[in-house]
Amino acid sequence: MPGGSQGEGRAGGLASAEGLAGLRACVHCGICLPQCPTYRVLGEEMDSPRGRLYLMRAVAEGRLDITDGYTRHLDLCLGCRACETACPAGVPFGRLLETARGDMERRRGRGRPGLRGLLLALFPHPDRVGALLALARLYRQVGLQRLVRARGWLARAPGLAAMDVLLDRLPAAVPVPEYLPGREPVRGRVGLLAGCVQRHLYPDVNRDTARLLSLAGWDVVTQARQGCCGALDLHAGRLGTFRRRARALTAAFPRDLDWVVTNAAGCGSAMREYGHWLPDGEAAALAGRTRDVSELLADADLPLRPLPLTVTYHDACHLAHGQRVRAEPRAMLRRIPGLRLVELADSDLCCGSAGIYNILEPEMAGRLAEMKVESIVETGATAVATGNPGCLMQIAAGLRRRGSAVEVVHPVTLLARAAGVGEP
Repeated sequence: MPGGSQGEGRAGGLASAEGLAGLRACVHCGICLPQCPTYRVLGEEMDSPRGRLYLMRAVAEGRLDITDGYTRHLDLCLGCRACETACPAGVPFGRLLETARGDMERRRGRGRPGLRGLLLALFPHPDRVGALLALARLYRQVGLQRLVRARGWLARAPGLAAMDVLLDRLPAAVPVPEYLPGREPVRGRVGLLAGCVQRHLYPDVNRDTARLLSLAGWDVVTQARQGCCGALDLHAGRLGTFRRRARALTAAFPRDLDWVVTNAAGCGSAMREYGHWLPDGEAAALAGRTRDVSELLADADLPLRPLPLTVTYHDACHLAHGQRVRAEPRAMLRRIPGLRLVELADSDLCCGSAGIYNILEPEMAGRLAEMKVESIVETGATAVATGNPGCLMQIAAGLRRRGSAVEVVHPVTLLARAAGVGEP
């Protein structure tokens, strides 16, 4: 981490008045335990929100050092924030976890990067992701992927095996115009976040988002050179880097926008946190104008044709728990004629994606994916919709392993098909 970013990361640490107040708000009631994915799988107190808060408080009060054991318990947390939804005391677990990881990041220092460092050097850079996917296409075309899989070489490196699954989705580039005028009467002007992974692995979702917003009466601006929102750095505790990315992204959007629209739950959640991590200036103002696409399209007047499908919906963690957006995606889907929406058991239980978690912690992520897939199959739905690219990939991989033909789509994709602006 470049010098200067570490100093920024120290501000507002766990030992600050704000950090201690958040930690001490926990009343140890245990309501959060059954909502925690790792606790449900492991049944270990220290791998529950209550246990992790106890450890963080001990470090903040100087009763415990940042040990390897402490680090492991916090690394194993998915950061899904389901505990925040359940907590009667309003403990800001997500912010406390990210602050604690900032302390851990400084302790890690500049050692060997490892897989985690390589991933953080890749995914927050759209140009690097694009270059890697170009190489991945070649890797598949010449037959190397088939050879590697047939020989079982990836079994020795579960993290790399999880990355290899990403290569099963390598779509052709789908251009999104930098400006798309809204249908009359125009309701206002919005900016569309392209995302780092979304623009390359799900470019059709960006295209459909822009077309639907335009059809709903919004002028849509998509800046070609916009960078990363900083979500992965925030969740990894790289707070200085996160702040720099937040400022750069804020500067990339025109100031005359009514809203900045995201279609990736993790990105939207991080952007709505800008006001906490950068309380002064334009970044904080951008946070207040950030909305998930479903919030603008749930009640939009769109010409929709019937779409005879039975669909279930998975609540992406950073949409349901981070942004508290639950009703709007369902309302958007229910407006499609002919579509039958069936509820999913534990719809807001994490699928195990969590940014790069499924690559770093493939065993835990795999167990959570199996639980999610089992619930999806039990609904009898022919498609499952979810509003985050990581969830789309994780659930699709789980369904494929099971041999299921359930389609995995973004809600925007279904709405675009019904509106006649998407592709089946």
